[in-house]
Amino acid sequence: MSDFNFKKWNTLLGWASFAIALFTYTSTIGPSVSFWDCGEYLSTAIKLQVGHEPGAPLFQMLGAFFAVFANNTKNMAMMVNFMSALASAFTILFLFWTITRLSIHLLNKKNKTISSATQIAVLGSGLVGALAYTFSDSFWFSAVEAEVYALSSMLLALLFWLGLRWEADMDSPRGDKWLLLLCFVIGLSFGVHVMSLLVIPAIGFIYYFKHYKTITTKNFILANILAVLALAFVFKFLFPFTLKYFSALELFFVNKIGLPFNSGSIIAGIVLIFVFYYGLNYTRKNKLFHANIIILSVLFVMLGFSSWIMLPIRATANPVINMSNPSSARELLAYYNREQYGDASLFYDTYYSVAFDRDLDKEKPYIDGKPHYEKDTVHKKYIIVNNYKDDLQNYSSKHKGFIPRMTSTSAEAIKNYKSIAGINPKSKRRPSFGENLRFMVQFQFGYMYGRYFMWNFVGRQNDVQGKLDILNGNWLSGINAIDEPRLGPQINLPSDIKNNKGRNVYFFLPFILGIIGVLFHTKFDLKNFYVLLLFFAFTGLAIIFYTNPKPFEPRERDYAVVGSFYVFAIWIGFGVLAIYERFKNKINKTYLALGISLISLLAVPALMANQNWDDHDRSNRYSARATAQNYLDSCQENAILFTIGDNDTYPLWYIQEIEGYRTDIKLVNTSLFNTAWYIDQMKRKTYKADPIPSQLTHDKYKNGTREIIYGMERTDKRWAIKDFMNWIASDDDRTRVEVGNGHEEVYYPTNKIRIPVDKEAVLKNGIVALKDSAKIVPYIDIDINEGGITKNRVLMLDIIANNNWKRPIYFTGGSFDSEEYIWMKDYLQVDGLAFKLVPIKKEDTGYGPFDMGSINTDTMYRNVKKWSWGNMNNPNVYLDVETRRNSISYRGRLERLANTFIEEGNNKKAEEILDLSINEMPVDKFGYYSLLLGHLEDYYIIGTKEKARNLATVLIGKYQENLKYFAQFDKRDIPLVFDEIESNLRQYQNLVQATMSYDDEKYADKVKDNYIQIIDLFKDLIE
Repeated sequence: MSDFNFKKWNTLLGWASFAIALFTYTSTIGPSVSFWDCGEYLSTAIKLQVGHEPGAPLFQMLGAFFAVFANNTKNMAMMVNFMSALASAFTILFLFWTITRLSIHLLNKKNKTISSATQIAVLGSGLVGALAYTFSDSFWFSAVEAEVYALSSMLLALLFWLGLRWEADMDSPRGDKWLLLLCFVIGLSFGVHVMSLLVIPAIGFIYYFKHYKTITTKNFILANILAVLALAFVFKFLFPFTLKYFSALELFFVNKIGLPFNSGSIIAGIVLIFVFYYGLNYTRKNKLFHANIIILSVLFVMLGFSSWIMLPIRATANPVINMSNPSSARELLAYYNREQYGDASLFYDTYYSVAFDRDLDKEKPYIDGKPHYEKDTVHKKYIIVNNYKDDLQNYSSKHKGFIPRMTSTSAEAIKNYKSIAGINPKSKRRPSFGENLRFMVQFQFGYMYGRYFMWNFVGRQNDVQGKLDILNGNWLSGINAIDEPRLGPQINLPSDIKNNKGRNVYFFLPFILGIIGVLFHTKFDLKNFYVLLLFFAFTGLAIIFYTNPKPFEPRERDYAVVGSFYVFAIWIGFGVLAIYERFKNKINKTYLALGISLISLLAVPALMANQNWDDHDRSNRYSARATAQNYLDSCQENAILFTIGDNDTYPLWYIQEIEGYRTDIKLVNTSLFNTAWYIDQMKRKTYKADPIPSQLTHDKYKNGTREIIYGMERTDKRWAIKDFMNWIASDDDRTRVEVGNGHEEVYYPTNKIRIPVDKEAVLKNGIVALKDSAKIVPYIDIDINEGGITKNRVLMLDIIANNNWKRPIYFTGGSFDSEEYIWMKDYLQVDGLAFKLVPIKKEDTGYGPFDMGSINTDTMYRNVKKWSWGNMNNPNVYLDVETRRNSISYRGRLERLANTFIEEGNNKKAEEILDLSINEMPVDKFGYYSLLLGHLEDYYIIGTKEKARNLATVLIGKYQENLKYFAQFDKRDIPLVFDEIESNLRQYQNLVQATMSYDDEKYADKVKDNYIQIIDLFKDLIE
């Protein structure tokens, strides 16, 4: 080795890469809550509450620590977001050191000595690879929000780096200290996300190649099996069976011996401590070194996942968010196993075809479910509350198969399965094994993972979710000759496509550099290449296989497979080293090392940073928080607000829990309302919000009870809702019917329900304004589902039956399904973003589902004027897809309000509302142009012709851009964009008709002529 101080520069440049990453992520960090799970993670971290299964207690505790440093409650979210940024920067640090360590290892095998110039090339390799990952699309996305993937990525990177350190010191006297630290981090990973554990097989092969100099087919195959078994031991045995051990002793000592609750868990812990003490003492005294290190390794893993103790401790305190209430060892086991979501086998299970033919197995039509234990505080023991014997249907084997991929029975999923696998849309048969594998390879591995990989190292078409169409979510290189055959013309692009901030192109440069690195690695260090290949496969394709995603999930899932992109970033680093090694004998080595490193930095990380910065910059974006505030501000005091999905609920949880905003409102998530633990929480007072009004006690809805209430018509009479609920709540045998498995279940004899209206209470409690009192109906008749209703609908009806119009009831919307509104869609009033339940029937206007709900202009105007907009009109703020999609609700509500003002003759306020919509949601930033056609007509109707024309000009420009672009497509590709052509032409035609109806003839003719010119582009298609 030369006098060049490699160790010093390796340390300095490692921390330099860390600093660049930290600057990048803190500069682009989200200042508040984001959509999806972030609201839940923020709420459960900052207040140490219990989040969704399978839990992330270490993440929550660290989040609570970071939140301490916020100077006020509104900045707590940013501090937890900063935790992700810091963890991500440490990921980059470990990646840099991993690349340089592996590079030195490779060069030591290739060369006898390593020159200073070569060491410079190694450092350049580390910098290029680390910074390429820093600016990669998927990793950067998680680095700036409060999600588990950033911290999990750091643990994954740390684990692999520790594995390499262990390899270097494996034969030294104290080398196993790295193994013990590695085991401790493995245990910690259970407290964040199990993704980190997928590095275990790769670490297993680090050990194998270190100890087995001669590789044979037999020992290689055995090593692969043992590597996978090591992962299975930690993931599927050690942690789950530790929980089972605590659960079993808890049940034994409480139920059999009669000790107090949690005694068994304490005894289990003491026994475990004694066993480890005895085992370590015995192996040390008898010099059983290998046995000693194995016991120590298991001990350190268990010390790592001791963070899980936080969950039952906090669950016992009954926090506001207490998902599944894992307050005991037995409940903690059910929590980890995600028992409320049911079981699914990866290797043999039921296909979607069972939805068409639910034949049960003739020999064993029913199988046992899982017993659900609850604490019986009266008898001071755990009791099984569900009748789990023969509880589950066991379908005929004709619908089962090996490695089942197409398993979801939702109508939309079935439709997509058939389309992707090439199955006749009308077919009701079980998919063949070949069709099943085709779906896995073509869609899950090909379309899903293939796109995600290419997004990160080739380029991305836009930020819109792809659904096998050519306009959204595809990979894009920026090289037209490659892109056009797949995606259509790439010239004369419409501004919406060209200016989409998610449109990022790298011209294949990161990909090519990575492939060069792969080839170089296989040639000179095949063993370590195989280690990385395992790492890549388990953190990429194995995750896709394990999670078995169905087509077109609510959002893209690239964040889950970032571990494999981490590995490819290592190969990108090797690519720099490979180029240096190829030309080192032809050019001055030092200049070459510096030149290749600098050129690679500019060609890959700098290019990626330049392309990705604008769509990963969340600074000053408050749209998720604003939406949550606007929902709450739509509601009266002490209201009940029903929410549907994650995006409706989690930002609301955040703003109530952390910022303490409008805590008088009771939030009820209708998805979670199917679970007993959540119903229990809704029946408790939270902050200023009173419990839900309900007559059903816990024993009426406990797990396994009234999961489904069957409909069996016995009378055609319409029952009062109170009588209906009394029937549902009754324990009388006459309210039950025997079902197929021999169990008796509650049924209802009529699906016709009448809800009486107490007009005095309605007016007294401000549910209806006095001016609308004459519109109040004496009762509301609803027809619920004839076949049956689930527990959450029963509880919603329970609230209606026992509220008696005392508390206002609202819905966030987001669905057109009548069930979500308790079959009272005709009795809704738009009071802002939320829909209010009122005893006033809305007349059918014939405008379809978007016209849901009547309007009280005074109330809605007052609420709309209070809306927060979260910097949505700031041209420097990137608006993500969810924010843009939410504009549908905003524009729809504002259009309805403006229309109503026009009907009332209040054109001034109508204009004010229309201007609000255009100013706060600029046309260019939000899209969804069809929603603006109503604004256009409204501007004409109220006499503001200039504003109408200004809007028309913008819209015409959009339609013409789009249609001229589509006209460039080859005839054979027109079917791929036909729906878009048809939609744009239809909207354009509606705009022309509006100008002909409301504007002067000269202007209207000009608009019409331009439209005719555009139509001429598609005359062959129209003919």
